[in-house]
Amino acid sequence: MAGITDWPFRLLCGQMGADETVSEMISAMGLLTAPKGSPAYAALLAVHPGEVPLSAQLFGKEPDLLARAAALLWETGRYAGIDLNFGCPAQKVTSSGSGSALMKDFALSGRILRSVRHAVPGRLSVKMRLGWDEKSVNAVPFARLCEDEGADLLCVHGRTRSKQYGGKADWPAIAAVRQAVSIPLIANGDVFAAQDAVSILEMTGADGVAVGRGALGNPWLFSQIKAAFAGQEAMAPSPDEVRRIALSHLRDMVAFKGESWALVEMRKHFGWYLKGTKGAAQTRALINRCTDLDALTGILDAHFSGCGD
Repeated sequence: MAGITDWPFRLLCGQMGADETVSEMISAMGLLTAPKGSPAYAALLAVHPGEVPLSAQLFGKEPDLLARAAALLWETGRYAGIDLNFGCPAQKVTSSGSGSALMKDFALSGRILRSVRHAVPGRLSVKMRLGWDEKSVNAVPFARLCEDEGADLLCVHGRTRSKQYGGKADWPAIAAVRQAVSIPLIANGDVFAAQDAVSILEMTGADGVAVGRGALGNPWLFSQIKAAFAGQEAMAPSPDEVRRIALSHLRDMVAFKGESWALVEMRKHFGWYLKGTKGAAQTRALINRCTDLDALTGILDAHFSGCGD
């Protein structure tokens, strides 16, 4: 969720029912070597006071750097925990030996966990996959390593790195990890509707559900999931509600990054908010050419008023 889970998006997800959120991925080396007052890192680390509990998500491969970065973030008092990313499948991350590439190196991963555990007294979580590829599915022993080295929580995505986000997430494989460790486990992968969350918990026995791509343009998913857990009907938002939330998201992004940059940043989000609505392609084209906040508001008003016809 790099480039997506900034504070305006996290704040919205919390308002819509998410219990906790996770920051964008923070490079340990980048954090420690960035010039003091770096605008890029100031934006990356920005937290809104109205957010639900937030974990700082770190990636890297050097145990000492990760420990120093984790301690630095923890000492700010902004975060409920430190989350180590051993699951990112992106080439630009794995090519340096970080992210899910670490699941191929138990010795290094163990050193990282020990170093960070020693540096951080608070909750330490690990995000992982099922393994590097279908020939090296090693989620169970890797999860045991994480538990043995002091991780307090695991979040397991039900695909190998080679699968990226293709195919269907292997929920039974997450269940095998759940049975192998005693620390809390969060299940992740293919949760796009409220019933998906119910089903993944039933199948895996996990302690919670992590939502990623399913929340893009659909932050209502969190309240819908909670309704489903309570045995209630998961209500879909009206066109006017989608318009209202999209504009609220825009206003927060303007407050965060300024009008000109917010108009660019929000284009992808508007694409997700518009998905499946009548005339979405034409409206996206208008939005992508728009450079004025009032004009953009008018485009959205016109689009969603038409959706109610």
